[in-house]
Amino acid sequence: MYIEREADRFLVEWKSDPHHMPLIIKGARQVGKTETIRTFAKNNYKNIIEINFALESKYKTICSSGYTVDEIIKNISRIDPSKEFIPYKTLIFFDELQEYPEIATSLKAFREDGRYDVILSGSLLGINYNRIESNSVGNKTEYDMKSLNFKEFLLAKGYEEGISGYFLDKMLKGEALSDSEMASFSELYLDYAVLGGMPAVVKKYIETGTFSKTLDIQREILTDYREDIRKYAGGLDQARITRVFDSIPVQLSKENKKFQISKIAHGARFRDYGGCIEWLSDAGIINICYCMNFPELPLKGNYDESKYKVYMADTGLLVASLDDYASEDLRANKNLGVYKGALYENMMAENLSKLSQPVYYYKKEDSTLEEDFLLRSRNSLVPIEVKAGSNRSRSLRKLIDSDKYSDIHFGIKFADSNISHSDSIYTFPHFTEFIVKDFLEATEC
Repeated sequence: MYIEREADRFLVEWKSDPHHMPLIIKGARQVGKTETIRTFAKNNYKNIIEINFALESKYKTICSSGYTVDEIIKNISRIDPSKEFIPYKTLIFFDELQEYPEIATSLKAFREDGRYDVILSGSLLGINYNRIESNSVGNKTEYDMKSLNFKEFLLAKGYEEGISGYFLDKMLKGEALSDSEMASFSELYLDYAVLGGMPAVVKKYIETGTFSKTLDIQREILTDYREDIRKYAGGLDQARITRVFDSIPVQLSKENKKFQISKIAHGARFRDYGGCIEWLSDAGIINICYCMNFPELPLKGNYDESKYKVYMADTGLLVASLDDYASEDLRANKNLGVYKGALYENMMAENLSKLSQPVYYYKKEDSTLEEDFLLRSRNSLVPIEVKAGSNRSRSLRKLIDSDKYSDIHFGIKFADSNISHSDSIYTFPHFTEFIVKDFLEATEC
């Protein structure tokens, strides 16, 4: 079973561009990079050369005599004479780039030569991307792949492509969904939150129609992450990175979700752990949500690097990292307990990240004024509140009404509520979070 991805469309568009450059597809482990590339290659090329640097270390010498296309092809064919290179009909797919980043130096030669299409892929874990960037600047296209978003999840469940457009139309018109739609999509969204978007997990769920074995797959992925931390962390302290990783669920369960270095270990200091958090972010495992200095535009540069929340990049892996009782309770009884607020916040941060949106929040010192997330539209700063239930939004109301915040003209609340609009606050159900960017662009606010 192949799950269609938004990357499929991107790859077709990439190939159709007559001036397309070599492509690097980045992303965390297990998000579906290799399967997506293989499916695309099978449907679009007469000939495919695939080299996996992790499984076939013998190919780590192919640049030893130079970075020209002819030298690389000669060295590959020397190792495996059965590989055939057909000009203008061949895709060369270098997988597990993190094991042999030197190959990126050849991208300029492949771009100038033009006879072969080239795709490189690898987990962000272990990729010394600064090194790759310096070797390939101006000679590549990049695509950052993440686990399935909610639209991809719905398509995998059999819904039509136009489902997001249907939701968006309702949101723009302020029309409520039917009770049956609210019930069905709220249930699906909670299933998606528990499962996450890792393709192997979603496949198992769809094939069996149950959550059976999905937790096992998720925990295998978490184990792989810990293994990769030990393998690829380089000069950083692997134990410290692992402590940060293990601390995330605990800190998200607290009322104050600001990530506190002091809670990781006795005597822990920012200077010892700051690099560990950045490493996990670069690896695609976590999303960092920085606290703004003041809720005003521009967003860039207007935040405190020492104050942030840390969310898991895939909410299903957050659920799987909880203790056995909590994780099983979520699946069996939909009992969110103390993690209810954390789960919905993590989902929002995940949705924003998958929309390529920087993630920010605001908390006023010595005040109850706190806003979960802030986005910018065309002309406004938009506060976003995420409610586990359907409670009142005091902070959202204060930000909109106060003259102090001139860039804020309206706000959005995502809650267990239907679509509505009142007093400059748009209220939407949680399962529409994945199209918030489309809504802001369509309103032209």
